[in-house]
Amino acid sequence: MPRETCNTCLRPPNVCYCSALVNLANTVKVVIIQHPQEEKHPFNTGRMTHLCLDNSEMIITETLTSDQLNTLLSKPSALLYPSLAWLPDSIQLDGNRYVSDNTDSQYLMVEQLIVIDATWKKSKKILHLNPSLQKIPRVNLGDSLESNYSIRKTSISNGLSTIESITKAMLILENNRDFLQLLKPFEKMVALQQLNYRKKTKAAIRI
Repeated sequence: MPRETCNTCLRPPNVCYCSALVNLANTVKVVIIQHPQEEKHPFNTGRMTHLCLDNSEMIITETLTSDQLNTLLSKPSALLYPSLAWLPDSIQLDGNRYVSDNTDSQYLMVEQLIVIDATWKKSKKILHLNPSLQKIPRVNLGDSLESNYSIRKTSISNGLSTIESITKAMLILENNRDFLQLLKPFEKMVALQQLNYRKKTKAAIRI
C-alpha cells in the first residue's frame, strides 16, 4: 500500500510544509524547467517555488518541444545559470532588469527568468539537449554564495537550491518586493526533516 502523502506538496503528513506556503505576486515570470527525476525527489524545491509564485510555470521534461521553445523565446528572457567554460560569458545581476542580448549586442528588459531545476549533471544535459537555451542571455548570482540546504548536498561550490537561487534573483529583479518570504516553506521543510532525522536517530540508539 502506498504511503499517505499531501496532495499539494507531495510529502508525507509528518513532513508536510504546506502551512508555510506563501502567495507572492511577481512581475517577472519565472519558468522552471524541471528534470523528470527531480520531480520525484522528496526535497525538490522547484515545485515549492511554483506553489508560491503567482506568475510562474513549471515544465517537467528533459527535452523541450518546438512549441515550448517558441513560447519561451517569444519573451525577453534570461537564463539563471552558473558560469560554464563552453557557454558565452554570463552577466551578474546588478539591480536592474536590463541584460545584454548576446545575439546582437543590444540590451533588453527581462520579462521572464528561466531556471533549470535538476542536479548539476542533469542540468548540463538539459542545456546540451536544448541548444536554444544556450543562446538566451545568461545571468548569475556571483560568488560568495552559501546555501542553507543542509539536508541535500551539491557537487559544486557556491551551489544553491532552486528556491534559494530564485529568491536571490527576484530580490534583485524586483527589489520593491519582499521575496525573502519565498524561503518560509523551504526553512520549514529543512527543519521538519532535521527533526525527523533526530527522532529516528534516538530511536535507533534506544534499540
